[in-house]
Amino acid sequence: MSERIALLDEVRACRLCQPHLPLGPRPVLQMAPSARLLVIGQAPGTRVHETGIPWNDPSGERLRDWLQMDRDTFYDPARVAIMPMGFCYPGRGRGGDLPPRPECAATWHRPLLAQLPAIRLTLLIGQYAQRHYLPQWQGSVSANVAAWQEHPDGLFALPHPSPRNRRWLAQRPWFDEQVVPALRAAVARAFR
Repeated sequence: MSERIALLDEVRACRLCQPHLPLGPRPVLQMAPSARLLVIGQAPGTRVHETGIPWNDPSGERLRDWLQMDRDTFYDPARVAIMPMGFCYPGRGRGGDLPPRPECAATWHRPLLAQLPAIRLTLLIGQYAQRHYLPQWQGSVSANVAAWQEHPDGLFALPHPSPRNRRWLAQRPWFDEQVVPALRAAVARAFR
C-alpha cells in the first residue's frame, strides 16, 4: 500500500475560496512522506483542473524534460511531491490565468510541509513560489533563475515552463546551457 498523508483528504475537500473559482474547487496536489523532490508552482490550468493530474499539460511536458524525468517517476507521490501555491484553477484574466488564490498557501502549506520530512530539493517555479519561499527576492524571475548558485541549498528557482515563455527562453540561452544541467544534477543528487 502506498504511503498517504492523512491531511491530503482534508485539503482535497477544501472549499475555502469556492465563491472565487469559476470552475469550482478541485484541489490538485500529490505527496507522500517519502518524497524527496518538491515542486511548487503557481496553480492548475484548465486542463489540469479537468483531469485532476498536476502538470498534465504542455508546461508539464517541458518541466519533465528539464528534469530529465519520465512520467512514471514524476507522478509517483512517494518520490515527487507537488504542491502549488494555489491548489485550484483561479480563472482567467486579461493576460492569462489569474494569480493563485492566497488562501491555499496561507492555510495548507505549513501543515503539509511538516509531513514531508524527506524533501531534499524544492523547485520554486514562477514568481509566486519564489516570492513566498526564497529568503531574498532578486527583483524578477529572471534574476532569481540567474542567481541559482546563490540560493540556499535545497532551493532551485525556475521560470514557468509554459509554452507562453518560449520567447523568455529564446532570449536567455544561458538557461539551457547552465541552469538545466545544474537542475538535472541537483535532481539526481536528491534521489541518491
